Order: sequence, then structure tokens, then C-alpha cells
Amino acid sequence: MNRISKLLSVTAIVAASSASATELEVMHWWTSGGEAAAVKEFADAFNGTGNTWVDAAIAGGEAARAVMVSRLTGGDPMGAFQFNHGRQAEELIEAGLLRDITDIAEAEGWKDIVNPPSLLDACTVDGRIYCAPVNIHSWQWIWLSHKAYDDAGIPVPSNWTEFVAAAPALTEAGKLPLALGQQGWQQRGLFNVLFAALVSNDVFLSVYRDKDAEVAAGAEVAAIFGAASDARAMAAGSTVQNWNDATNLVITGQAGGQVMGDWAQGEFAVAEQVAGEDYSCLPGLGMTELLSTGGDAFYFPVLNDDAEKAAQAELAALMLKPATQVAFNLKKGSLPVRGDIDLSTANDCMQKGLELLSSGALLPDTAMLNTPDTADQISTLFVEFFSDPTITAEDAQAQFVKIIENAE
Repeated sequence: MNRISKLLSVTAIVAASSASATELEVMHWWTSGGEAAAVKEFADAFNGTGNTWVDAAIAGGEAARAVMVSRLTGGDPMGAFQFNHGRQAEELIEAGLLRDITDIAEAEGWKDIVNPPSLLDACTVDGRIYCAPVNIHSWQWIWLSHKAYDDAGIPVPSNWTEFVAAAPALTEAGKLPLALGQQGWQQRGLFNVLFAALVSNDVFLSVYRDKDAEVAAGAEVAAIFGAASDARAMAAGSTVQNWNDATNLVITGQAGGQVMGDWAQGEFAVAEQVAGEDYSCLPGLGMTELLSTGGDAFYFPVLNDDAEKAAQAELAALMLKPATQVAFNLKKGSLPVRGDIDLSTANDCMQKGLELLSSGALLPDTAMLNTPDTADQISTLFVEFFSDPTITAEDAQAQFVKIIENAE
């Protein structure tokens, strides 16, 4: 089937869905203020087709994934669901539970517009496409409160080294140097950001892509565990659980900074804070300016109802349309997966991300390199490390090496 025929085929599906509009249950874990504002853009666009978006949000990615997998394997599929780009859906695809949407991707020309191509590659298994990538999220940012540093009478740091050096002055001023949610994925994420920003790409990829335990045991990685020890000390007074509660500590000037992905921008936007005036954002911790190319994608379970299948097709195509991409990503704080749309209205932080994306200063996200099991083991390690200051950096590195040795 040539591209024109495929386009006509998908157009027919869309027409059918409009003629027999239906409800589609969509599961995701976007529940913070900024996330809710962003997902509403998808819902409004989908509802505009005559279909109905039935929102099924579950707080917390790990909890949400568990429910989603249970629903799918238990024979009670939803209409669509959010996962991260990467290896999270491999077993579901192998079990035949997820819809092959290659026809939609080809008709919409996704291979020509998705940038970088690795995003679509992450949706591809055995040459077939199983998900619609909707954004690019990068972890490698630190968000800094101007109020906190002004109150402490010191300049806003411009890199991780200055951030660590400023911690005593913040503590003396009654501020928390580093806001960090007490959840494994946040602590693992902080470590991975330190890893990406403070050593070379070659070292990062040797460990996470090539599973080189010898490199993981080396001096360069030891320095990362030393930095993680510094972070543990700076976050010792951080008792919040959720990432957005930690972000709020920065927004309100109670904390100096937070290492968190660019989805934090949505919270600053809801609080009507202005990048460069109320807060600063440093990609790569101000040390090595780069981005990981992770993010979110939507998968579509195999369904039997023709109207629901047509609605799935319409939603998949709609998510990558130019207007939808702009509206969603401006609210989410993420970068669009399309390389051909205008984001001149984006704030300073998003513009920094766009510049890095266009320059090719990119790393694959760890979710693309590690299985969920390996990620869970690393999370467990850092839950223990951040909760128990008697665990030395050397001991933590030794445990990390064992995880890498056994990783698939």
C-alpha cells in the first residue's frame, strides 16, 4: 500500500470514528497542576472530534504502571495509556496485548517529522510501531529559587559546584539547600543526572548501554557517588514525598534548588513564575549542557469494538498534529516530538532545551537502556542510600556494580 492509499485508509477510519463517536478511557499518571493543565489539551482536542475522553488518572508512575499492566493482563483493557519511551512495554507487546499502529504512523508520516528518530525507534519492535511519542522530556535540569538565594544574601549559582558551595549559607538562612521527594524514582533520577552531567558520555554509555561493570567500579563513577553523598547531605531536611511538592518548596523560596526533569516547568507556569526572573534553570546542572531524549508515549491495547478502535486511531493521529503538539508541550514544559513546529512563544528554559535539541547534545534516556527490573533495583539502592547516611559512597558503588553486572 503506498502512502496515499494509507492516508485514505486512515482518513476513512477517522471519518468512521466521527460518524460513530465513542467514549475512550485513557489512563495516565499526570496529576500535578502543570500536568493536569497539559493533559487537558489532549482531552479537549479529542473531545472536539465528537468522541469523549474518559480520564483515568492515577497518581504516581510506578503505581499507575502496576494498575495498567494488571488491567491489560487481566483482560480488562483501557482505550489508551501512557508509558515512558523505552522498554516498559516489551512484555505486553510480546504477549500480543498492544495494537500495531504502523499504518497510522506511516499515513501520518511520523518517520519524516519525529525528531530525534530514536523516539520512534523506541516505539518500534521487529519493524512495527506500537506507540505514539508525544513529547521529549529530559531529566538533566536543576531549578533554582531566586528568592531563596536573595534571602540568604548570596548569588544564584550557575553550576553544580557553586550550588554545593552555597549550601551552608542557605542552611544558615533557614533554607533547605536541596528539595528532594522521598521516592526511589526521584532519588534514582538525581543520581542519573549527576552521572550524565559530571562524567563523559562515553562513561555513561559504557555503564548503562554496554553494562560494563569494570567502568562502573572505576574512579570516574566513584566521583558520581561522592556527588550523590553531597546531595544526600543537602537534602537531609527534605521530607516531602511527591516531586511537585518538592518543586513547590523551590517556587515558594523555602528551598534553594531541585534536580528534576523539565516537567517541573509546568508547576512554575501554574504558579505564574517567570523564568530568568523568579527562577533559573540549568541544563546539565550547568556543567555539561545536554539533554536525554526520554519522554512519554501512548499505547493502544487490542480491542474488539470497531467504534473504540476507530477512536483509538483518531487519538493516535491527533496527538502528533502540529496544533496539539504546541498546546500540550507549552503546558507540560516538554519539547515537541515534531521538528517542524513554531515554539517561539516558549519561555527561556524551553528555548534552552530547543537549542540543545537542535545542536544534537543528546543522550538516550536510561529508560531506553535499562529494563524496568534494573531500574527498580537502582531505585531500591538509592532509597536505602538517601535514608541511611551510614551507607558510604564506596558501599553504594559496590552494590551498583553488582546491579550492572547482572543487568540485561
